[in-house]
Amino acid sequence: MGIDTWRDALVLACIGAASGAAASDDAPTVLEQVTVTATREEARLVETPASVGVVKGEDIALDKPAHPAQVMSQTPGVAVAVTNGEGHTTAIRQPFTTSPVYLFLEDGIPSRSTGFFNHNGLYEINIPQAGGIEVNRGPSSALYGSDAIGGVVNVLTRTPPTKTEANGSIEAGEHGWRRALVGGGSGYADGGWRADLNLTRTEGWRDDTGYDRNSGTLRWDHFIGDSTSLKTVLGFSDIDQETGANSPLVRDDYRHDPTKNYLPIAFRKVSALRLSTNYEHETADSLLSITPYVRDNSMDLLASFALRFDPTIAKTENQSYGLMAKWRRDFAPLRARLIVGVDFDLSPGERRENRIDATTRGSGASREFIAYTVGPRIYDYDVEYRGISPYVHGEISPTDKLRLTAGLRYDDMRYEFDNKLGAGEVVQVGSNFYGQAANTRVSYRRATPKLGATYALGENTHLFASYNQAFRAPSESQIFRPSRAGSLDAARALTQSALELDAIKAEQYELGVRGVVAGLSYDLVAYELTKRDDIVSQRDPVTTQTITTNAGETRHRGVELGLGASLARQLRLDLALSYARHEFVDWVTAQGDFGGKEQQSAPRLMSNARLTWTPTDAFRAQLEWTRIGSYWLDDSNTAKYSGHDLFNLRGNVALTSAVSLFGSVNNLTDRRYADSAQLSTGSTPAYSPGLPRTVIAGVEAKW
Repeated sequence: MGIDTWRDALVLACIGAASGAAASDDAPTVLEQVTVTATREEARLVETPASVGVVKGEDIALDKPAHPAQVMSQTPGVAVAVTNGEGHTTAIRQPFTTSPVYLFLEDGIPSRSTGFFNHNGLYEINIPQAGGIEVNRGPSSALYGSDAIGGVVNVLTRTPPTKTEANGSIEAGEHGWRRALVGGGSGYADGGWRADLNLTRTEGWRDDTGYDRNSGTLRWDHFIGDSTSLKTVLGFSDIDQETGANSPLVRDDYRHDPTKNYLPIAFRKVSALRLSTNYEHETADSLLSITPYVRDNSMDLLASFALRFDPTIAKTENQSYGLMAKWRRDFAPLRARLIVGVDFDLSPGERRENRIDATTRGSGASREFIAYTVGPRIYDYDVEYRGISPYVHGEISPTDKLRLTAGLRYDDMRYEFDNKLGAGEVVQVGSNFYGQAANTRVSYRRATPKLGATYALGENTHLFASYNQAFRAPSESQIFRPSRAGSLDAARALTQSALELDAIKAEQYELGVRGVVAGLSYDLVAYELTKRDDIVSQRDPVTTQTITTNAGETRHRGVELGLGASLARQLRLDLALSYARHEFVDWVTAQGDFGGKEQQSAPRLMSNARLTWTPTDAFRAQLEWTRIGSYWLDDSNTAKYSGHDLFNLRGNVALTSAVSLFGSVNNLTDRRYADSAQLSTGSTPAYSPGLPRTVIAGVEAKW
């Protein structure tokens, strides 16, 4: 741990200690908080052996985030970085990554099918009008299956009102920012409905980085008698982004010309639709839940991140037809609970991808891509994913203070692949070779267990411990779209090795304590997560060809702390702090042996502190300090990004009971910082500049 890191940790720890000393006795606590994500059931957090962070719906409504990054960091150990528009990379017990190690849900239903992962999953959901966000940190495959290695993000929809109401806001800001949020609903004797619509436009603060967004959510709740309910949710998003990810700049442009964009031809057009109906019948000691759903996802992509080595334009589509069913039974002795369930997912999809011929100027890391023409088709296939996953979850309390949980899930997954090009052939475009798999079936089967315990040390102090396993089945692009190769034999080797990939595996040990002391709510957890059989590129010792294989192992160790306290009746402090090391244990690739090195894009320290002042019910002001510590730019640990501190200011003023004003100043000190940084062409440091000081203001009406 470096001097700067110790300094940051010490300062934040001192803030937390001071808040505990000054806290009032009526400070809100975490003890009665209820969560649904960690067990798929409403459960008291103190009896949940998992690290669950919650962003409340009322805080989202007040903050009106322009990007998920502006609310996600309120949870310890969680950070989201901006790529472009509302695109993002995520860090939850992993480095900042676009890898498929997270699961994004809406009301418990995955926003996408396994195999068709999108690292920008949060922009497909209507975050500014959500009813809350729960983040279950660490592996969760025993309940949710593949993808849930680093964590699960569950965005909750808003509950319909009991009487007729409506609300709307309009806002404007710098860089052409305009947004309208409108919504409303009504209740009736046996239920209610709510509809929300988000219309966003911005020119982007950098050249050619504008985007348009139309998204909405419709929810209808209906009750049949006292024991049966129906909840139907329809969600959609249509997004048109000029640039798929922030264009990294060489240091001189980053410092002096940050609006410059080397990759203006890149774009991303996304369409997402989800429809589900949840049927629940509950008696005094049992619950039956059945949730059929359909999804439709499509994306047109000219990926900025691939322009320098494999420029293509692709259209991907997939639909989903699924069912989630479970039965729960409670038993009086020892407060025992048994949950059995099964998830079914049938998701046909397709990929159509062409090589492009890009027009460029300049060279090296600052080369600009200014135009393109579409070239030959390099991938054209249909692929169908099918998954059947039974699971069981049990809980029991041998004593009043001790509660034990255990669970097991078995995933049977299969891809059916139909190649529309020459199966088993290689497509050549100039000096580039693209291998084509023959029509085939690829299967994965995996059982994942979990164990946990919570123990009440006292009325206001609770311990928890857990052991969880997780896995990630390779996605369709990893299996059937191998990387570009430099020769015919290399393309064939890559194609064959991709078909033989196994699932990535992970396991985690975790120990934590939650409680309240002198009005200070706290949540402290330590964990060790090991990921094995990761997917790496290696040189085959026999053929000397580069292949894709399962060979890596990484270790992730950390401590996470959440604090909340009232410093006075009008002043509240909330703190989210994490310190972690993300290291290669066994990582030998075609580029070298990285064992013992830290992973790139993996800051040890991440923190978020919020000081909220509410002198009256009509006024709220919040100052936020976000810290991202330094991290390596490469896996060889030869160059570093120094990290950054950001300060944001938000406020709300109620003019009347129906009309209020709101506003925010992001990056209050106008600091130059990088949303991401890495080594680019020729080992040149490249930085994607973050948003400069930006003011947004608006008016909201409720009636």
